[in-house]
Amino acid sequence: MRKLDPDKHEARRRAILTAAAACFADRGFHQTSTADLCAAAGTSPGNLFHYFPSKSAIIAAIIDQEAEETAAYFATLTGDDPLGDLLRFLDLALDLAADPAYVRLALETAAEASRDSLVAVRVARNDAALQEALRGLLRAAAARSRIDPALDPTAAAAWIGALIDGLFNRVALDPDFRPQEQRAALRRMALRFLAVGDDGAAS
Repeated sequence: MRKLDPDKHEARRRAILTAAAACFADRGFHQTSTADLCAAAGTSPGNLFHYFPSKSAIIAAIIDQEAEETAAYFATLTGDDPLGDLLRFLDLALDLAADPAYVRLALETAAEASRDSLVAVRVARNDAALQEALRGLLRAAAARSRIDPALDPTAAAAWIGALIDGLFNRVALDPDFRPQEQRAALRRMALRFLAVGDDGAAS
């Protein structure tokens, strides 16, 4: 029996997820057929279901992969400049919102979470992890007097999350909205919300 090469197996698995994500962003979860997925991934149905037992499993894996990438991003932060890290995260959100395929997939995933419990559990778990990471940045920034120390980190993190959710909806609804042109405005708004003065100190 031929031994499985774990590196090749994982590379093929990720290639299927990348192809599937593009299909889902283009057609939606329910409009994408198995034939569409196989054509995009360059594989047969049998081989596709060797990696993933169902379309729902593929969707779940895409969400899990997003969670891994988010965790990896926050793991790179040194903690030396928590306010700067928070602002750079908002910059990242703008960059992601400038990708139409990413926005469509994000909104499709949010909608599917209301219909599919497998998706809902993962979306909720990802959001909880993001909220915890944001609370950590906010607490660290407050401890360094970079933001208003009286600001409730839980409430502030929730509003930052809501702002990002709204950003993706604005992109979907307004074809004239250019996320990357809004960087200065978003930073200024965030700094005012966090009660940070022009000199970078909490006001």
